[in-house]
Amino acid sequence: MKLGLIIIIAALVTATISGLFGMAGGMIFMGIIAAFLGVAEAMVVHGAVQSVSNSFRTYLLRPDIRWDILGWHALGAVPSVGVLLLLSITLNKSQLYLALGLLPLILWLPRNWLAGDAEKPAHAVLCGAMVMGLNLTAGVAGPALDFFYVKTGLTRLEIVATKAMTMFVSHLAKIFYFGAPLAMSAGLAGLPPLWVFIAAIPAVLLGTFIGTRLLHRLSDIHFRSYTKYLVTLIGAVYVFRGIALMG
Repeated sequence: MKLGLIIIIAALVTATISGLFGMAGGMIFMGIIAAFLGVAEAMVVHGAVQSVSNSFRTYLLRPDIRWDILGWHALGAVPSVGVLLLLSITLNKSQLYLALGLLPLILWLPRNWLAGDAEKPAHAVLCGAMVMGLNLTAGVAGPALDFFYVKTGLTRLEIVATKAMTMFVSHLAKIFYFGAPLAMSAGLAGLPPLWVFIAAIPAVLLGTFIGTRLLHRLSDIHFRSYTKYLVTLIGAVYVFRGIALMG
């Protein structure tokens, strides 16, 4: 019961954050549930909750989706899934937290040294491959995805809408990637009860609605600045958590 309430409250709060910034919420949510569940179980729960959040955010911002960019993402994502299925890489909890914590460093790469731009087809293909690969190993890929969007000429609404659709598909892939082997081996007994998933849906929808409403009040300049510092702070906490688990 206690774990179920934690998941529902975390889903509400992090969906609000994701609705506002288009990222960060997923990082926070993964860090919370990974503290209580096994890695594979956390991946399934994270994928289920985040797919609801991203699908609703996609619906709310559907006029702003850049479908041309999504097409290039798909060309990179599909081969990435195939490679990971062959390699079958699974991180332990320490590695998971370290991966979560180090991801934000991507956002601090010098702009004149390496600048990702999702509006360029080659960059969008690479983005699709990286995002899918990271999402199926570390469980989240927000900072990597943001690296390819924060330096584009897109508006904040186009950024959040297109990223939401990208992550929705990526989370569906994650559910299958971790859920299918889990069901065939250890079974689904390690997952939270069904009522938790059902109760999390309205919490996610409410949080996404609130975050999206707040997004419309945020300027493009503040949006880009706040996102970078927020995920970096979260990442620092996770690095310390990962190091602690190594001992």
